[in-house]
Amino acid sequence: MDLTGLIVGVIVVVVVIVLAAYYFRTYNRFQTLRNAADATLGQIRVAVRKRLDLIGQLVDTVKSYAKFEREVLEKVTAMRTSVGRASPEELNKIERETRSILGRLIAVVEAYPDLKTSQAVGQLMQAIREIEDEIARHRYTFNNIVQQYNTMVDTFPSKIVAQMNGFRKLPYLELGVSEREERPHIEF
Repeated sequence: MDLTGLIVGVIVVVVVIVLAAYYFRTYNRFQTLRNAADATLGQIRVAVRKRLDLIGQLVDTVKSYAKFEREVLEKVTAMRTSVGRASPEELNKIERETRSILGRLIAVVEAYPDLKTSQAVGQLMQAIREIEDEIARHRYTFNNIVQQYNTMVDTFPSKIVAQMNGFRKLPYLELGVSEREERPHIEF
């Protein structure tokens, strides 16, 4: 074998090794990001369940004042059941419904001074605020992970690895109240 053939052979082997190493590193990064997104989504589901539990407790606490507690409790129970298998899109829907219910409950609490000063209501409202903060932190983490993942799906050369393995863009979570939303007005 001549020297030129040997050099070409070595170059080809080195290029194949570099491409294989890049492929596996990129593939593993996709899997790592997807697993991190799934884990964070699980944390969000747990926090949303906690929030729904607290809302249920709040409903129980204010039910002597509110006429709509049965409807609310049924909705909260149904949403709590569906959180465990909810996709990001379904979590967005549950989030909107939960915020509506919570807004109505807050309106009831504010409408009744005795209820507003109740220690149990105060503790539950504080716990709900803490859960809201927890959900916001998890959502921020989830969306950052999804952004990294989606950027890899969209950019070259990682886009090639994504297409070869069927990696598709992940949806963002849009949990949270927009500045334009207003607290619902409740009348009894």
